[in-house]
Parts: sequence; C-alpha cells; structure tokens
Amino acid sequence: MGPKNIPIRLGKIGYLNVLPIYHPLETGVVQGHFEIVSGPPAELNRRMNAGELDISAASSIEYARHAEDYLLVPDLAIGSCGPVQSVLLLSQVPAPALSGQTILVSSQTHTSAALLKVLLAENLRVDAAFVTGDATSLLEQGNRPAAILAIGDEALELRHHPDYPHALDLGEAWRQWTGLPFIFGLWLIRKDSWTANPERIENACRALLAAKRWGVQHLSGMCTLAAESSRLDAVEMCSYFDGLVYDLGEAEQQGLQRFFDHLEAAGLIGKAPELRFLALEK
Repeated sequence: MGPKNIPIRLGKIGYLNVLPIYHPLETGVVQGHFEIVSGPPAELNRRMNAGELDISAASSIEYARHAEDYLLVPDLAIGSCGPVQSVLLLSQVPAPALSGQTILVSSQTHTSAALLKVLLAENLRVDAAFVTGDATSLLEQGNRPAAILAIGDEALELRHHPDYPHALDLGEAWRQWTGLPFIFGLWLIRKDSWTANPERIENACRALLAAKRWGVQHLSGMCTLAAESSRLDAVEMCSYFDGLVYDLGEAEQQGLQRFFDHLEAAGLIGKAPELRFLALEK
C-alpha cells in the first residue's frame, strides 16, 4: 500500500457528545478513510502530542500548550453557549463557600480543570485546593469529597446525586461571566502529518465537516441513539445535545481566545496562542 492508502489515525473522545460527528463516519453515511482511536481527552492529548494520531478531538488546552505542533480543523469544535450539563462542579455547599476545601478533579480532563481554576480564582474569588481522582469509584467506596469536578458521561450520571445538592455548570458560569461561548474541545491536526501528505489530511477534514453537517441535521436521531447507552431518556438527551455548540465561528473563537488569555494570566500556559486553521479550498 502506498502512503495515500494508509488510513488517517483519527482520535475520538469516548463521550456521547461527539456522537453526531463520529456516527456518520463509523456507519459509512459519510465516506472517509480513517482508523478511529477512542479514549478520554487526556489520553488523546497525550497520543496527539506523541505523534501517534494524525487528527484528533482534543482538549482546548492541548492546543494552547503546544500550538506550534498543530493546525485546527476549521469550524469544528465542541462547546456551549450556556449550560453544557456535562461539565459540573458538584458540591455539598454553594461554590462560593468552598474556600479552604479540597475539590476532587477527574483525571480525564485538562481543559475543564483549568476553566474551574480560572472561574474560582478570578470570578468567584474562591481559594480551594485540587486533587485528582476517580469520582465514581470513590463515591461507590463511600467517600464524600467536599466537591467534585465531573465531566462527560460521568457528569450526566452524577448530576442528581443526593449528597451533592449544589451544581455549578461551568459552561453557564463562563457565559454569565464573559457573555461568550466556551469551547471545551477542538479538532487538532498534527502539522507534520499535513506536511507529509496535505491532500490526505485535507480530504479527512472535509469528511469531518461533512459528518458534522449530517450529525447536526439529524440531531434528534442522535439523541435517541445516545439515550440507548445512558441513564438519560431521549428527552433529557435532546436537552443535552441542544445545549452543545459544534461550530467554531467568530463568537466561539472570541471565547476561546479569552480563555487562553486567562490561562496565560494565571500562569497555566506560556503565551496565549493565535488560532491557526488549515486552509481548505471550497
């Protein structure tokens, strides 16, 4: 096989929220030549950084930390403009009362943990400590941390936990603070993969964008499908999907750039990067 016949190594976040993008590719509704690799965001970040994937959904902060290695797939992201429902600070007391407490943060997230630190320090003026762990297993063992940052499907499962009556939706907290959407994830392209074979990468990006268009047009079907593997029913799942943003337009880019500026100011990254997109001819 020549290099043009080698499949693109495509990373897929193992959460329900990317179903509208990947279902059309995995079922052949949209044609693409991919080897799809699933994992939590932190694992995909590592694999992209190590050069083990060509294109991947990844944490926004992965781009901020290593922008020199990547290009962005244009107009493709995952975020919210208001409640996101799957990135929640669940706590036993209201968030402003968490000063001096320790917050358990999922090891699967980088972006959401950074967003929480920025929101607590700069918006809520809360000085809390952070520890990494697996919330679901700790709760099953009877442990009850003061607060938990839960993301993805775990957040959807835990959001009505009786021991955590206070929930701060980080997507909504960001919107109330800045008036802008928050972008949790981006689709990154390794620059060296594109340099080695630009045509393959560009065709793969066109397939991803076609999949997004199909998935958004068939969102009600995606809700029903996602509900089959969740405790949420189709109505709850549709409410969840309706709150998500899959575009990376002007407002989303402004929100992303604002987040990077806050990360730089907080010392969580070096210099806030510019957004550099792969140029796709129409």
